[in-house]
Parts: sequence; C-alpha cells; structure tokens
Amino acid sequence: MSVRTIGVVMNGVTGRMGYRQHLVRSVLAINEQGGVTLSDGGRVRLRPVLVGRNADKLADIAAKHDISDFTTELDAALAAEDNLIYFDAQVTSARVKAVLKAIEAGKHIYAEKPTAESTQEALALAEAATAKGVKNGVVQDKLFLPGLLKLKRLIDGGFFGRILSVRGEFGYWVFEGDWQEAQRPSWNYRTEDGGGIVLDMFPHWHYVMENLFGRVQSVYARAVTHIPTRVDEQGNAYQATADDAAYGIFDIEGGIVAQINSSWAVRVNRDELVEFQVDGTHGSAVAGLRDCRVQHRAATPKPVWNPDLPATARYRDGWQEVPDNAEFDNGFKVQWEGFIRHVLEDAPFPNDFASGARGVQLAELGLRSSAEGRRIEVPAL
Repeated sequence: MSVRTIGVVMNGVTGRMGYRQHLVRSVLAINEQGGVTLSDGGRVRLRPVLVGRNADKLADIAAKHDISDFTTELDAALAAEDNLIYFDAQVTSARVKAVLKAIEAGKHIYAEKPTAESTQEALALAEAATAKGVKNGVVQDKLFLPGLLKLKRLIDGGFFGRILSVRGEFGYWVFEGDWQEAQRPSWNYRTEDGGGIVLDMFPHWHYVMENLFGRVQSVYARAVTHIPTRVDEQGNAYQATADDAAYGIFDIEGGIVAQINSSWAVRVNRDELVEFQVDGTHGSAVAGLRDCRVQHRAATPKPVWNPDLPATARYRDGWQEVPDNAEFDNGFKVQWEGFIRHVLEDAPFPNDFASGARGVQLAELGLRSSAEGRRIEVPAL
C-alpha cells in the first residue's frame, strides 16, 4: 500500500475554528489514523504548513503539535510546488485577497464559509477557480452532523410524506466581555471586519435548506443588534456595529416554509444549541447536532386547548429516538477527507465555491430584506 504526503497551506489556524476543528480535529486526526484512504487502497498524509500574522502564536502551535513548517509569509508558502492545497480560515474580510492569490499560484482551494462578504466577490472567486482549473470547496460542516444525517435519512425514506414546514432555533448567550470573557472574538460584532450573525449563519442555513429540502426562493429577515456595546480581548469597550440576532422566514420550492432564528443573545432552553423541527403530513422530527426524535401520524396525540386546567400530558414522551445505525465521525474531518479525494482522484464534491456563493447571496439578501423591511426573491445563480 503506497503512502503519499502532500503539503496543505493552512491560513488562520491561530483562530478558534481554524485551530480546533481544522488543524487538530481534521488534518492532524487524519494523519493519526494513517492518512486518507483512496479508491486504489493508497493513503495520503497531510503536511500542514501554518500561515498567520503572529509568528509567536504560530511557533507555539507548531511546537505543541510537532509541526516543522510555519511562516508569516503567505507568498513563500504558496511558492512551494509540493504544497498542493490552500486552506483559509481567516477573518472573512481577509479571505478574498488571499484566496485569489492562492488560485493564481495554482493551488486547490478549500475555504471556510462565508467565502466572501458579497455575492459579487463570492462569484468572482468561483469564476477565478474555474478559469484556473483548480479544485475548490467550501466548508459546509452542518451537513455531516449526526442529527442532520439522520434527518436526511428520514427524508430519503419518505417518512414525512409531504413536508410542510421547517422551524430552526440556533444560538446561545455570548457574554459581553466585561464581567465574563466572551466566547467569540470581537471581530464577530464589527461589520467593518466582516462580522454579523447573518453573514455567519445564513450561509449555513442556505446549504442545509438547499441540500435537505430544496432551492430557497425568497427571504424575509429582521437583523438586530441587541447588545450595542461589548468589551474586546484587551478589555476595551467598543460599539457593536454588526447584528447579533436574525429572525428569518424562507420560502423553499415545493411550498415549504422555513422559519429560522439565530441569536448570540439568547439563553438556551433546548436540548442542543441548534434544533430543526420538520413537520410533514405523515410525521414530524426534531433534529439537533447529534440526536433526532420523531413522531409518526399514527402516534400523534390529540391535544385539547383548555387554559382552565393544568397540563398533564408530557408531550416529549410521545417522541421516539432515531437510532444511529452507523458510526459518525467528526463532520469537519469527514469533509476534509472528501476534499482530498476530490483533489487527488476527482471524487464528487458538490460543496464548491458556486455553492458557497449562493450562501453569501442569501446572507446579502437577508440583510437587504431587513434594511428595506420586505420579502425579497432569491434569483438563481
């Protein structure tokens, strides 16, 4: 069995997501399992080349994980011929310039979402990658969550009958940074740095809706900044110029209506940080990050509204857990493996820059809908 090693330039690994999910739980975890297995039985190991602006942080990460290659010079990393892939997990505002540079260098590109801050820029990235002939992919990790994989299994099996509606709840309380440290970086709350929950989460909701239910045809959204002042990593108060909550209604082909709330200013009263309830003529399901519960029409109770009597029914007891029926690996890692196979043996990989551009488009139209106070059609890209 042959083993090949390829270089992967990783830009933005000093950030929370780039370090934890992409470097540690994906690239290094792939190497720990012996590499990515290809269709011919061969294996591919990944040699991470860390890139960032802070040399000290890069050196600390490299030393901790016994990584030999790190640099603050992106051009130097891109110049090495054996570095086949460029991965970008920087702040959104820095992504387009770096990705275009990597495309010009002939690297295959894998990037976090959103791929850009505007639809025009996102489409330009897709067109540039196509023109250069390089493979391209965007992180769409929610599709690989156990809960949503179970939900997809139910849809494919015809469990719901005709799907009527989708209701999504996502979010948690992000501390303001004064009396408790914030769990998210301060740039998330500055529009000028590419922040905002619409730009962060609507691309997620787009690929979830598109892949599970169908094309999104319109959006009506309300974006809000509930917490106007926050405290940054240095302890300085700053004005939050980006939205920290968004309330959206989406029309999906086939007459499905989706309502999805996203908030960094909500306290959790759910089993998981994100949950989707899907209601159909034959049954309903509630899917989270890992679990999925169902209620078939034959087992649906007949509630009677009577506010004069105490509620005695335990409605949650009438739902069944969907069994795993499979082993679920880390979703980020699974998608990394898929992209490596796409690059080296042209395996299918539908989560490309064109798909990423459609997600950016939904975020852009969502913000426009909020500003104009109206429902907006989503043109096909």
